[in-house]
Amino acid sequence: MDKPAPEAGTDSGNAGTLGRDLLREAAVRLRDGRWLVVIIALAVLAAAIAIAGRIASDQAADNLRDTALAALPLAAGTLTGEIDKQRLVPLVLARDDAVRGALRRAGKMREAALNDKLKAIAGDASASAIYVIDTAGIAISASNAGEPASFVGIDYNFRHYFQQAMAKGAASQYGLGTVSGKPGLYLASRVDDGDKPLGVAVLKVELDGVEANWRSSGFLVFVTDERGVVLATSQPEWRFHALAPLSTGAAAAAHEQLQLADAAFEPLPIRRGAGDGLATIDGSGKSRQFVEVVQDLPGAVPGWRLWLLTPADAALSSAANTARLTTLLGLLLTGLLAYVLTRRRRTRRLRQEALARMNAELESRVSTRTAELTRSNTALAEEISERESAEAKVRRLRDDLAQANRLSILGQIAAGVAHEINQPVAAIRTYAENAGRFLETGKTEPATGNLASIISIGAITNTLRTFARRPGVAASPLPVREAIDGALSLLSGRIRDSGVTIVKPLGNGSPMVMASRIRLEQILVNLLQNALDAMKDRPDPRIEIELAERDDRVLISVRDNGPGLGPEAAGNLFMPFQTTKEKGLGLGLVISQEIAQELGGTLRLDHGSASGPGNGTGASFTIDLRRIE
Repeated sequence: MDKPAPEAGTDSGNAGTLGRDLLREAAVRLRDGRWLVVIIALAVLAAAIAIAGRIASDQAADNLRDTALAALPLAAGTLTGEIDKQRLVPLVLARDDAVRGALRRAGKMREAALNDKLKAIAGDASASAIYVIDTAGIAISASNAGEPASFVGIDYNFRHYFQQAMAKGAASQYGLGTVSGKPGLYLASRVDDGDKPLGVAVLKVELDGVEANWRSSGFLVFVTDERGVVLATSQPEWRFHALAPLSTGAAAAAHEQLQLADAAFEPLPIRRGAGDGLATIDGSGKSRQFVEVVQDLPGAVPGWRLWLLTPADAALSSAANTARLTTLLGLLLTGLLAYVLTRRRRTRRLRQEALARMNAELESRVSTRTAELTRSNTALAEEISERESAEAKVRRLRDDLAQANRLSILGQIAAGVAHEINQPVAAIRTYAENAGRFLETGKTEPATGNLASIISIGAITNTLRTFARRPGVAASPLPVREAIDGALSLLSGRIRDSGVTIVKPLGNGSPMVMASRIRLEQILVNLLQNALDAMKDRPDPRIEIELAERDDRVLISVRDNGPGLGPEAAGNLFMPFQTTKEKGLGLGLVISQEIAQELGGTLRLDHGSASGPGNGTGASFTIDLRRIE
């Protein structure tokens, strides 16, 4: 019998099927390595962005450092220029005949003419004060003579600048004024009559103008002495602080040198990086970065150093972000181009390979195609029968799974109802017992209030239907303390019978949250009941309720001093039907967590509450909600 002729179009259909099979196989091979390539590419991209941001930040820091170094001589010149200008005044006065004559007559007459002369010189030199001291250390003439804070007659024998000027001919000292109480730099020159010292001419310069000039520059500038104690500064609150904590000996020497009996020399709020030239200043609840440069000032006062800090946060952040964005865009464009080219080349190669294999396979399949069609028809019929049977099994399994799922949900709802109904029943019992006691004693008004609470407390059971349907929570602005007080009121009878001490939040103010009072009370009642159960038969049982605000969050913590939770119990704490109680259902915390999430917050077990049962540290849970104004 002759074989039947193949139908028209059969060969072309086989060729199309073979081509699709080959392309599908190629796609599988591509997909196997795709995720590895993506992960490597993302890692390279992240590293490149980080490196670019770091390089740009370092470059910006170098630019800021160049700016600070350029501004440093100007800031130093402002100080040294003022000191050098004022230093000439006592040197000139030490050679003035009027000053020498006054010192020769010391104690014999009032020097009104010299006082006027010193006052005029002080005005011309912009000095705070100029005065002349005799060899006994008594000021005999001053530019502020006749004023309430006059220096005339004051004993300056204890001052270092007087002692050093008498011994060495010239001296300088920074410290607080004995009369004025204002800080300043004292410049002193000895007045000699031949080889005989007559006294000391002193000028006090208060560096307010220099500090104001520093402040107007936009930089943070300050001067330290050889011990690192801040003297002149554009930040007045930093004066007499120290770069680092002083040792006992150094602090004593600083007190003696500066003659500050009560200075604490507290460390400046500055943290320095590890060799990057950046300093971080902590204050006002945030940290700021500065580029720091330093210069010694031997020409002004020996041991003085000038520090200039340039604000760096904005420049570093802007440079880093710009570099990261530029790098990201460049790499994305490069990657996109590489991907397109690679994909095009790979597709072309795969198509060529597929066509070659297809041509080879077609030649071998033509000779056996007729027999394969017969076998294929038989196999297709069997496959259709098996597929229909499998689909029927799948439908039955799907129906069984749906039924099991419905039964599981029904069981959870029933367990939840059984668990949640205990709360209003316990509250009703508590209010009823209190009402009975009030009626026995003839107190009808509080008894009426308790009966009204029994009527209103029935609203708690409505939360079960809300939990089942998951509708939108009817939230409104709520003072948190009202919910805390409501939960404690619901459990007042049990708390009283258990002898547990309740510590409520300190203060009278209450932050506001957007929540349903009943839902929030339900969480608190659950946590309080668990705490009461945990402290059964414990000595000195205690529950602390804390209320805190952090940024825009309100934290309500319930902490007990019970036995605590073990790691295993803590890990399964929020899983349904997981409980450590003998008669517990394991749904209280699950439902409470669901309610907290519906209110836009969270419920968590605090860190340290799962160190192991019997540790005596107890358990602590925190409700985290968004605060509203």
